Amino acid sequence: MPIDQLTEADLPALQGLARACLDADGGLPLLAEAKMLRYRLLRKQTVAIREDGLLLAAGGLDVDGDRAITSGMVAPHARRRGLGTHLLTWAEDEAGEAALTVATESCGPDAERLYARHGLVCTFAESVRRHDLGALPSVGPPVGVTVIPVSQADPADLFAAYVGSFADRPGFVRPEAAIWLAELDLDPDWRRDLSLLVLRRGTPVGFINVLGRWVDQVGVVPEWRGRRMASHLVARTLRALAVESPEPVWLCVNVNNPAGDLYRRLGFSDAGTRARFTRPAVRRA
Repeated sequence: MPIDQLTEADLPALQGLARACLDADGGLPLLAEAKMLRYRLLRKQTVAIREDGLLLAAGGLDVDGDRAITSGMVAPHARRRGLGTHLLTWAEDEAGEAALTVATESCGPDAERLYARHGLVCTFAESVRRHDLGALPSVGPPVGVTVIPVSQADPADLFAAYVGSFADRPGFVRPEAAIWLAELDLDPDWRRDLSLLVLRRGTPVGFINVLGRWVDQVGVVPEWRGRRMASHLVARTLRALAVESPEPVWLCVNVNNPAGDLYRRLGFSDAGTRARFTRPAVRRA
């Protein structure tokens, strides 16, 4: 089979390969978009495996000092022929002594076994969830709070709700308010009209941020958890998005996050996994 490099001209073939992988394994639907494929596959170093002119497998790699990151895809009909092993071995060889991370937005059991055989350890995994808007949940707000669209809120209150909701998470690093808010402002998909802020006597106690048809962040400050506030925010968002379009609504949740059960109760179904697998730097004598 011919082995060469990927170019921008391969983008349509990469999109077809990504859609086939998503159909087989599930995962982040954004993987099939040109922007994501350029970021994940059309990296500084690339490899393409073809058969009769068709793209069967593709990989990309960036090495930056003592760190390297790689992504790859193998067509479902061409699996168990050693192509995934070839991609990973290529990345390991090119990474040299650098710590290697495999970034996958569509991870099936075969890939997990491959990474384990090569000594890579899962360091991050999110469950991708999809809501088809067939049966919409209805959850009222907790008593004594006011829920307003972010478009009508003070940005400082939104940031305060974010920090108050996530500060107790292990490893949380408080960002600069101006930077965090600027990143939201610059995101063309941010729905200020559908994103919501919850206030209790003027104090921020919860929020939800919506990007396009994605529930991006849901947070509730500790003293207000257990009162179905998050359920209300998500249910309200689902109903608002359903008015606009019957297209599904998506979110990602860490596989170890108890909120995963909440999303299932609200009607979200599992739609695959995205993950990161890492091999530490190789120390040579």
